[in-house]
Amino acid sequence: MSNGWVKTLKTLNFIGGKACSEEEIKRHRKLAEWAGRMATPKGNVKRRSFRIESVSCEEFTPLSKHDPDYVILYCHGGGYVSGGLGYAGNLSTKLAMATGFTVYSFDYRLAPEHPYPAASEDATTVWNYLVEKVAEADHVLLAGDSAGGNMALGLTQRLISEGKPAPRELLLFSPWTDMTGTSESYETNQDIDPILTKEFVMNSAKAYMGEKDPTDPAFSPLFGSFEHFPPVYIMAGRNGILLDDSVKLKEKIDSSGGKAELDIEEKGWHVYQQMPGSMAKKAMKRLAEHVSYEIYGKR
Repeated sequence: MSNGWVKTLKTLNFIGGKACSEEEIKRHRKLAEWAGRMATPKGNVKRRSFRIESVSCEEFTPLSKHDPDYVILYCHGGGYVSGGLGYAGNLSTKLAMATGFTVYSFDYRLAPEHPYPAASEDATTVWNYLVEKVAEADHVLLAGDSAGGNMALGLTQRLISEGKPAPRELLLFSPWTDMTGTSESYETNQDIDPILTKEFVMNSAKAYMGEKDPTDPAFSPLFGSFEHFPPVYIMAGRNGILLDDSVKLKEKIDSSGGKAELDIEEKGWHVYQQMPGSMAKKAMKRLAEHVSYEIYGKR
């Protein structure tokens, strides 16, 4: 990507600021919803709103090549401080169209008004509903981007630690796996990731966890257990500041005897799949081929 495009995206970007004041957080949230709605593909899915207890949710059912036997629970990103159903509609729609599975997204409570464990509690509420009312756990795929990837990993670790059935597979887009902010890619990619800044990441982490220990697996699942973990498909951009979070996640899963596949787009950045264009379309096609092989044994 040219330096001009990087500067343009950084200027327009809704998560490029400090996110440490009430005014800034309101701006992030407003622009996140706007950006999500603008980028969401039109047609090809039926979209339905509903509630699970106090959590607002949406269901995305593909209108063609629909396999009702499998579903996806998608956890949206936004640093745990922004993002909602409008923002989540983008990747929810793309996941439904790519896989043929019904996708569920949900509007979890955001920090700093609702710090940890509010968001993880909402994720558990929706997960429990799906496995009780919609599909068995081994027919549910768990997806997430950025902070949503953090949420998906944490939920899976909790389920396994409690002896409960885990999801069939995790599909992660530039997951935020380590809240310590010590990875080298923060520095090497700070000028070439047009979407995310370390300042936003660390301010978001503080809003979410307060003064708690960032090495606690509740916040940094990278430091948790991956024993008996389901397969994980990780997509990341070479230019993303959270690139090392994905690389280290695969290494940790591999060393635990698990199964992880890491897809790095050489020209990509943080959750580049959200953008329109050929690079994102090709990425979703690769994801579709992976899921087809993982579920049906064919590409």
